[in-house]
Amino acid sequence: MVNRERLLASFLDLLRINSPSRQEGDVAVFARRALEEMGFQVCQDDAGQAVGGQTGNIVATLPGASDDAPRILLCAHMDTVQPTDGIRIIREDGIIRQEGAAVLGADDKAGIAVILEGLQSALESGGRLGQIQVLLLICEEIGLLGSKHLDISLVDSDFGYVFDSGRPVGHLVSEAPSHDNIAVQITGKAAHAGVCPEEGASAIRAAALAISRMPLGRIDRETTANVGVISGGTARNIVPEKCEVKAEARSRDESKLQRQVAQMRQAFEDAARETGCTAEIEISRQYLGYKHSREAPLVQLALRAAADIGITMDMLPHGGGSDCNILNEKGLPCAVVGVGYDRIHTPEESITEDELVRCAELVRALALAAGDA
Repeated sequence: MVNRERLLASFLDLLRINSPSRQEGDVAVFARRALEEMGFQVCQDDAGQAVGGQTGNIVATLPGASDDAPRILLCAHMDTVQPTDGIRIIREDGIIRQEGAAVLGADDKAGIAVILEGLQSALESGGRLGQIQVLLLICEEIGLLGSKHLDISLVDSDFGYVFDSGRPVGHLVSEAPSHDNIAVQITGKAAHAGVCPEEGASAIRAAALAISRMPLGRIDRETTANVGVISGGTARNIVPEKCEVKAEARSRDESKLQRQVAQMRQAFEDAARETGCTAEIEISRQYLGYKHSREAPLVQLALRAAADIGITMDMLPHGGGSDCNILNEKGLPCAVVGVGYDRIHTPEESITEDELVRCAELVRALALAAGDA
């Protein structure tokens, strides 16, 4: 069994480290020390230099006693959203939260803590283990930069699990979407809004017309779209010459994503033409989607480990992206696992002590099940 008090102490120590994106150095030192004490060989890549951060990604390897066992990777990210400085941690009725305007940081300090404790308890059990790697990434919260700049040559695993999702503990995100960003620059013609508005061409009007025509929000069970930022104009009495729009579309079906993006592009182009404006549209892929069947080796091992500790592991599709998308894109099959935190990225973020323990037990079970495979 996992050591509950050791797990909670480690988690609380991690929470007290302020580690916004690009400032994960102290978390890296904490984790490196713990992994080396367990016998892991720890190295660091150059991702920190690429993104202007304090540290690179941490890749730690524990050679296995069983050569036939699948080589598994356990992953979490070291950064948190801001603010986490000045955090005041509260433990009450088995719930860990914070008091004030800061964010607790259970996303993803809980992921790090359960990996460290689960592996420590697996080693203490004396069970036969295969090769295990731990990957701790930087800058997840600002665009998955750590995983995008990961030196994948350091990773020598068959498949992996990314501990970075909420309730329920142990759910498996077996399917996640592809995501396209859409950046639009609309250019019209400035004119005095009270003297000669007919001589102008309103870029804001073109943007509004385009947005009114495109499907947004929940398109279907696999597809979403959103316009998140609109900025433009210089003064209330000037017909606006410029308007910038930032939008996105996501889908777990590539053909649906392409169709949605094409509709949004067409809406901007048509509205600009009809209002005497022009539209420059840039579409970029944020990340690729992934999908794992129930028969996939990483899913089968996870189901077995969950059953060993009495968890019914649900396989769930998800509408968000994570480091898991990037790892799959780099050729390493991975799935996201639920850690159990709640209301992330807000001052109300919390996690129960029992859920934290349960997730550490799942890590332990995964390590032992892989060694017995």
